Parts: sequence; C-alpha cells; structure tokens
Amino acid sequence: MRASAFLYPWDVVGDPDAPARVADLGVRQVTLAAAYHSTRALTPRHPRHRVVTAEHAAVLHPLDEAHWADAELRPYAAGDWAPGDAYGEATAALADAGLDVHTWVVLAHNSRLGAEHPETSVVNAYGDRYPWAPCVARPAVRTYVVSLAAESAVRPGASGTELESLGWYGFAHLHAHDKTGGVPLGEAAQYLMSLCFCSVCRAGYLSLGLDAGELAGAVRRALEPVWSGAPGPGGRTGRPAVEALLGTELAAATLNWRARTARTLQDAAVAAVRARGGPGFQVLLHADPHPHRTGANAGVDPAHVLGTADGVVVPCTGGAAEAMLAPFAAHRRESTVLAANLTVVSGMGGSPHTLAEDAAHARALGATELRLYHAGLASDADLAAVAAGLSRLG
Repeated sequence: MRASAFLYPWDVVGDPDAPARVADLGVRQVTLAAAYHSTRALTPRHPRHRVVTAEHAAVLHPLDEAHWADAELRPYAAGDWAPGDAYGEATAALADAGLDVHTWVVLAHNSRLGAEHPETSVVNAYGDRYPWAPCVARPAVRTYVVSLAAESAVRPGASGTELESLGWYGFAHLHAHDKTGGVPLGEAAQYLMSLCFCSVCRAGYLSLGLDAGELAGAVRRALEPVWSGAPGPGGRTGRPAVEALLGTELAAATLNWRARTARTLQDAAVAAVRARGGPGFQVLLHADPHPHRTGANAGVDPAHVLGTADGVVVPCTGGAAEAMLAPFAAHRRESTVLAANLTVVSGMGGSPHTLAEDAAHARALGATELRLYHAGLASDADLAAVAAGLSRLG
C-alpha cells in the first residue's frame, strides 16, 4: 500500500536530516501543510527549536496578491513560524530525498477570520458565534474557500492535494483552555449545537418552508434534557439519534440544507483545483461518510464525493476503520483512492506498534493507501515502530 506521512514545513526547514529521516520510514510520499490553522506543535528532533506556535490560520507560502486584491475575505500570511516560502523550501528538500509531495490545505477552519469578520461565523440556536467555524453557506466564505483551495493546493512541485475542512465546522474544537466537557454531548447534541442560524442559513431554512425562529426554539427544547444530564436518545447514534431529539421532519430538513450547501461547495472547490492543477493533479478530501458530522473530516455523501474527487482520506484510528471505510468502499471505482488515516503518535492515542495489522485490516475493508499522522510530531520510538510496520507490509 502506498503510504504518505503528514508533515509541517517547520519540521523540515532548518533540519537537513529531516527529508532522509522521513524517506527511511519507507513512505513514498509526504502530505505537507500549505495552508493550516493555528496550532502549537512539538518538534522533537529539530536542531533549532522544540516548540512551534502558529498563532493564527495562515498560508505557508507567498500569496498571489493580484488574485486577492479585490477579495472581501483573504488568507493571512504566516509569521515567523513559516516565513517566506516555507512550504516551497520544504518541498524542494523532500523532493531531493526522492519523496513525492502533495499539499495539505485546511479550508473552513480559521479563528482569526472569525475574530476579524464575526459576520462570517457559524451562529448556534442560542445566538452564540463560533469564530473558529466559518459558515460555508455565506457567499463571501464560499468564494474565499474556493479561491484558497485553488491557490494553496496547486503549488510548484506538488502532484496532488488533500483538502481538509471542506464542509461544515461546528461546536467541537480543540480550543485553548477548553472548558466544554462538563456536560457530555453525544453525537446528536453535537449536531444540534453545530446547526447555524446566521442570516444566510435562516434564509436557507425558509426556502425549505421552515421558520428559522421556530426551528431554533425546537433545537433549544431538544437540548434541554442534555443540559440537565438526562441519558442520550436510547443508545441510538447517527441520524436516528438526531431524529430522536429533533423529530424526523426537522432533522431531515436541516440535513437537506446543510448537505446541499456542503456538496455544492465541495464541487466548486474541486473544480477550481482541477482547473488550476491540470490533468493528472490528484484531488482528495478529508472526509467522514456521515453527512451530519462536522469538523476537519467533513461529512459527505460517499457516492457523490467519489464522483467528484479522486478519493478520500478517512480517520481509521481506534477501531473506526469499518464504519469509515465501508460506506466509501461501496461506491469506489478502479481508480478511486481510499486512504486510511492512522495516528502513529503514541502520545496522541495512536498505535504505531500495530501499524502493519491496522493497515492490513484497512486494506481488507477497501483501503488502497495509508496516511500516517504525523511524522513530525512522533517520537523516535514511534518512528522506529512505523518503519518496522511498513517493512512488514512490503
């Protein structure tokens, strides 16, 4: 199975040993961040630093200023964590080590955008804004996402891309000093807390015959038992759990609006990348086969997305492989890429020592490739286990 390791440019720039170290793992490809959200990351082997703080979402390459001159929303340049063309510098070093490079582009996840342009954010049924979550129904956000996808995906030296957060973001977010775990939210409550009630979404609900105010009230009433600590909806998960809280008709209508909105944005972004990348440029989406889910792995319709993109990257750590891969495998074609994303950092819940077994299981479920998260964050012991596991796969 073809394997690709995730990296940030700061894992490579300034560390002359990094490209060979990654190549020695046995991977043929690196998925390298070209546009990324804010983060604080360890760099356990870098000769110059141990912690990198990316203070805000940014492109990690120079912007085409002419392309963005009249844009209502535009990407932010990186600070000293990725100065100049950090992406391009890292790509050149990795290519010299014989590694194929694909871009890794984070789209609808940007806290600085929400802070500086609060009107772009998802608004929940209580009127609270989520600054990390741009509402993908808003025209300005959609234009921004599609433009960013094309510019950051198609970089010199890249032969493909992986688009993350190409869809709805919602309540769940790894926020600094997070204090949201006091009341556990099941999958259905997460969905209800992720529904957007901005002006554009309100108009969207109205187009489906729903009064947005009444819908917001229904959402709040459905969540009341959650705040009091009542048990979840009878052990149900997924869409049945949402229907149990909100009712079948309202659940269907909200999902209709959100799925259509996400689907058309995904189509537009993939088309823009293809137009810029040209023939043979591979386009994959980080995706979840359950359309109501939100986040980095955006919820999608498997049949539709595999007819639009070249394939998907799906999270398969911790026993998730069957639930994630099977819905996509049912619709794959001969050329479809189904990449199983396996966390290989022990400290982040990964299992590098069972990589060979996990990869074989994913392959039996239809996976055609592997993604390894994350070669820059892993310890030396984790990387040794990855190399051993990949050697066993052959």
